[in-house]
Amino acid sequence: MKSAQHPTALRTQQRLADAGLDSRVVEFEQPTRTSAEAAAALGCEVAEIAKSIVFRGRDSGQAVIVVASGDNRVCEAKVAALVGEALGRADAEFVRSATGYAIGGVAPIGHAQPAKLLLDQDLQRFNRLWAAAGTPFSVFPLTPAQLQALTGAAWGDIKQ
Repeated sequence: MKSAQHPTALRTQQRLADAGLDSRVVEFEQPTRTSAEAAAALGCEVAEIAKSIVFRGRDSGQAVIVVASGDNRVCEAKVAALVGEALGRADAEFVRSATGYAIGGVAPIGHAQPAKLLLDQDLQRFNRLWAAAGTPFSVFPLTPAQLQALTGAAWGDIKQ
């Protein structure tokens, strides 16, 4: 683990600083694209990984981003009900254009386009979470309260 060097991870670091969050973005030699990979690299529980799952709103075409606990599967029907529209698949090209990030590195902040965000209420059971920092190799720590403050998103029951 080392301090962030990738331009996208550094941009995330700056956004955190601009928001007043004293959190250090770190990078790994190995990918942390999945919750399991990130947890193994960090030495934490998979559930402590705040993974970003991206959908496409069927009517709006807008990105719907769910920041979920790494051990939870997201229930599309629950998310659709919470955001008020049916969901469609978000391919890699859509994820990158809507968020500015590649799949496996979608940070919960700093998206390229306006997005609807939801937070998995199960993340509130931890003192510390780890979220992607814009690349499949970078993460940063934060508390559930900091995640909510940074994103302005609501907590919800989104798991299957």
